[in-house]
Amino acid sequence: MRTVIQRVKHASVTIDGRVKSTIGQGLLIFVGIEDVDNRDDLEWLAKKIAGLRIFDDEKGVMNLSVSDIGGEILVVSQFTLHAMVKKGNRPSYIRASKPDVAIPLYESFCDEMSLRLGREVQTGIFGACMEVELLNDGPVTIVIDTKKKE
Repeated sequence: MRTVIQRVKHASVTIDGRVKSTIGQGLLIFVGIEDVDNRDDLEWLAKKIAGLRIFDDEKGVMNLSVSDIGGEILVVSQFTLHAMVKKGNRPSYIRASKPDVAIPLYESFCDEMSLRLGREVQTGIFGACMEVELLNDGPVTIVIDTKKKE
């Protein structure tokens, strides 16, 4: 699993002109899933993200997690995170999982993030054409790939 995590002041997902989800201060998490991903990956990733100390404490030092600040989380599926661009100019998405594999893992990841946050996370709709709006805070953007744990 590969994620791009952005610390945001607010973020939202709009589908077909209707706002599906919106959050205030917290994390916007784009997640890409490939066939080799499994339950261990999503549990490790959820634990890592929930514990990320990327919010400022009273001294202005990034020392607090999303839970520590009472922040919110928006999770958006994004198969393009597994784009391969070695040949030519048209990305290949062959490593990205098809919906039959990706949807259950995506839903389980969202459930695990909710568990770790202590409340429900907001989501987009898997496979939908989404407009994602955000105000990046910092900016702080972090990439985590479960295949590069070590």
